[in-house]
Amino acid sequence: MAPAIDTLLFDFGGTLDADGVAWKERFHALYRGEGLDMTAEAFAPAFFAADDPLVDALPATAGLAETVHTLAANLEAELGCLARTAKERTDGDRGRRVASHFLSDMSTIFARNRPVLETLGERYRLGVVSNFYGNLEAVCRSSGLAPLFAVMTDSRRVGAEKPDPAIFRAALEALNAAPETTLFIGDSLRRDCEGARRAAMGFIWIAPEDVQAAAAQATGPRSVPAAVTKLPDLLKVLK
Repeated sequence: MAPAIDTLLFDFGGTLDADGVAWKERFHALYRGEGLDMTAEAFAPAFFAADDPLVDALPATAGLAETVHTLAANLEAELGCLARTAKERTDGDRGRRVASHFLSDMSTIFARNRPVLETLGERYRLGVVSNFYGNLEAVCRSSGLAPLFAVMTDSRRVGAEKPDPAIFRAALEALNAAPETTLFIGDSLRRDCEGARRAAMGFIWIAPEDVQAAAAQATGPRSVPAAVTKLPDLLKVLK
């Protein structure tokens, strides 16, 4: 008989703040809504060029709003370099609108997920493990989620990024938890699922139905990990 699960570790972006959709895809959708005519493939390099400089550049005290607005400002600068018209280059309000919509969407998800996490916290030790900028704790505090987690493990603080098992071991050690009695919940198969596998933990995937179906078609249903489409579904899975 498998040992009983007593610890749940969560990814942050795409898992606690959305239903299995990463920041890059959500920013792209918002920019498309603002009229940006750019494919996801063309948008990705601009996003990473805006995102990467935030690592170690944001102060450890930077909350969620500061983080998102700084990312949006960086992204505006990158997109400005690629703009085809003067209007696209000079629309300074676009980034602020995108950041505000992004934060509003997150706030809605946090409000829905908070009572779910509170319920799970009555039965399990909870923690966060995220590839982040060095300010994960401040972001969790400003999101109102920090009191729910016994540990918030930031890749920049640990010096290891998912899927490196070292970042998972850091969280497990802080919680005095064993990998065989821990589940990791995340939205990325490459970082979260593979990282959990390397750390000998179980895994639950949060992803939209079409993404799960595509993965099953590509690899076979038996290769797809246990999955839900939104965090509240964990209450049905973890009975």
